Amino acid sequence: MARAQIRRQVVGLAAVALVVLAGLALSPEVVFRQVERATANPFLAAGFFCVVYLVRPLFAWPTSAVAVAVGYVYGPVAGFPLALAGTVASACLPFAAARYFRIDAGPFGRLGASGERFFDATGDLRGMVASRLAPAPSDPVSAAAGLSGVPWRAFVLGTALGEVPWTAAAVLAGGSLDVLSVGRLSKNWWLVVAAAVAALLLVAKPAREALRRA
Repeated sequence: MARAQIRRQVVGLAAVALVVLAGLALSPEVVFRQVERATANPFLAAGFFCVVYLVRPLFAWPTSAVAVAVGYVYGPVAGFPLALAGTVASACLPFAAARYFRIDAGPFGRLGASGERFFDATGDLRGMVASRLAPAPSDPVSAAAGLSGVPWRAFVLGTALGEVPWTAAAVLAGGSLDVLSVGRLSKNWWLVVAAAVAALLLVAKPAREALRRA
């Protein structure tokens, strides 16, 4: 592996480590405390959420936690399109970073090769929708797509479609809360199971065809 590629791998691994440490040090509770102060001014809250969605991947905050806060401030109807747009936009940062660090060797190269086989079997758009429907953390999915060379259009559209049920559930939950708190968030197991089944159904046929060709 060339020296420049090695440096890129080291920088990429260091960035991942820093994100993990930042996420451990700073929880979404910090965001929730600030949201409580911004609820009286929807325009101030809009600017606040723009910043939060921009920095969210740097702290590995779950997209659902931010969507809950959006639903709390704006309600489910107005909050859904705002939260979905923010979720898609914030997913672009780890995707773009992974595309930059994408090379054919080392750990990133092996991850990219595995992802390429998956997307070759499913198709870029179908694979992205299935990946988003699966109950998996958002940022690793975005990074895996970037390492796999998924085109921008398929990434953005697949993310938007696949995040619809998760975003809808989060803003509905936020709209029903009287007080924002990380401890008040709960997992909807029925949604997790339904989304996982939908993801499996999306990739079942391409997976069978790939196995037949193997």
